[in-house]
Amino acid sequence: MSTEYERIYLNQSKLPGRMRLAESGLGWKAQTLPGSTAKTSPFLLPTEEILTTSWSRGSRGYEVCIDTKNRGVVMLDGFGKEDFASLKRELEKFFDIQLEQREHSLRGWNWGKTQLARNELVFNVSNKPAFEIPYSQIANTNMTGKNEVSVEMDLVDKSEIEKAGDELVELKLFIPGNMEKDEVEEINKKEEEEQSKTDNGSNTTSDKIVPLRTKALYFYDELKEKADLGQVVGEMIVSFGEVLFLTPRGRYDIDMYDSFLRLRGKTYDYKVQYKQIQRIFSLPKVDGLHQLLILQVDPPLRQGQTKYSFLTLQFDSQEEIEVELNLDDDEYEKKWKTRLNKTYSNYTYMVLTSIFKGFTDRRVVVPGSFLTKDSDVAISCSVKANEGHLYPLDKCLIFVTKPTILLPFSDVHEVVFSRVDTAGTHKTFDMEVVLKYGGGSHTFGNIDRKEQSALETFLKTRNLRVRNDEKIAQEMMAAALADDDDDGDLDLGSADEDSPDEDFKPGDENQEDDDIAEEYQSDVSASGEDDDEDMEDEEPERKKHKK
Repeated sequence: MSTEYERIYLNQSKLPGRMRLAESGLGWKAQTLPGSTAKTSPFLLPTEEILTTSWSRGSRGYEVCIDTKNRGVVMLDGFGKEDFASLKRELEKFFDIQLEQREHSLRGWNWGKTQLARNELVFNVSNKPAFEIPYSQIANTNMTGKNEVSVEMDLVDKSEIEKAGDELVELKLFIPGNMEKDEVEEINKKEEEEQSKTDNGSNTTSDKIVPLRTKALYFYDELKEKADLGQVVGEMIVSFGEVLFLTPRGRYDIDMYDSFLRLRGKTYDYKVQYKQIQRIFSLPKVDGLHQLLILQVDPPLRQGQTKYSFLTLQFDSQEEIEVELNLDDDEYEKKWKTRLNKTYSNYTYMVLTSIFKGFTDRRVVVPGSFLTKDSDVAISCSVKANEGHLYPLDKCLIFVTKPTILLPFSDVHEVVFSRVDTAGTHKTFDMEVVLKYGGGSHTFGNIDRKEQSALETFLKTRNLRVRNDEKIAQEMMAAALADDDDDGDLDLGSADEDSPDEDFKPGDENQEDDDIAEEYQSDVSASGEDDDEDMEDEEPERKKHKK
């Protein structure tokens, strides 16, 4: 016999489902949407896994939290207040477990006490829990200051359950003060006992100075141990020490496991799932002395507010290494034979590239057919104030090293060349890559003018729309000059040709002679004097008329 509850949400799932309680355990299955053909697998929790249960207010009514032995915390939300009595009775009947009521703190304070429970981190305010974070949702923790610890959430969805709403990304805890002397001595005793057990009972006591330890550092170490961040499950397959990273900058030890890798630095530690790695690039630097290995990760790594979508590793091109994988013969034959070699002896960058390719099952992108005027695979340029190199690859453009910009050709709307001066007054030009769907643009400046022809030809062979502003301006100027030349060649007539003048009306030849004679006759001047006298006679009459 079993009991069912409808419209229950499992671990903050987007869709509700049906929960069933029986003697064998607890089960939950999401409801299917109308018209959907997707199959959902049920969630099953055996009776022997259930340890304790608690009842409290949740985001969708009331929720039941179940602490398990090996499967963390299971949260079931969506119950009504009237379900408490029946649910308490059924849990006691089937599993012999009491349903405890838990009241949360609603003060809204941001200071309190932390408690590292069996399966979750609890933040208490006035002896009441304000919030809980399951260890399974914690991806990483770091000491970001002397008294500050950052806790990063795991954004990689490991389950088939689709979550609803926004998710917490990072939490910072300020823990002031130092550990008391008695607390430090008690911790040291525990460490000595554990060490004596591992040393087969050989007790080696020595007087040593107890270093000052902050409470934040103690909390950091305890959280790493509880959340299995420092000690991981499974054996390490291969490790590389002191590898130089350009982004994020520093030297990190790379420990590679079955399904993830761990980066261990002096300040920050990272855990990267292999399925986070989207692309792998192996690119030689222009200096010919170094090789770059670039990993694109999604979701990106975080250092405070800074996100790193690309991990850039740099190696000496001539450095060699010999590596043997820590794998049993049976395991190697069953799982890794077609993807990895048991031993490697080659250049360091080639060994790491091959191992990353085997673990992630991703294709390694290498330079294509493009070559510069100096037979290099990259062009020197700058993005704003950052100098770097642009690699035109077969299916994308990538700029390294800071910031690393990846531009797949499928996302490019057009490429615009500007300041391209064929006369030679400018030694460099700019290239703007405009993205589709309003994705903005990226401008690469200070490119050598001699690279323009080869770069434009390469982009056109990739079926990209290329526009040369300077060339278009020159063509428009030439067209305008050609129009002016056409206007100057209009037929305006010739002096040698006889062209009729319609306005000219020839008169009598005798009239012309009279006009010429009039100019040289003395009568003309006399008549002029008479006219002057007439004008003088008219002047007094005009003045009198004015009066």
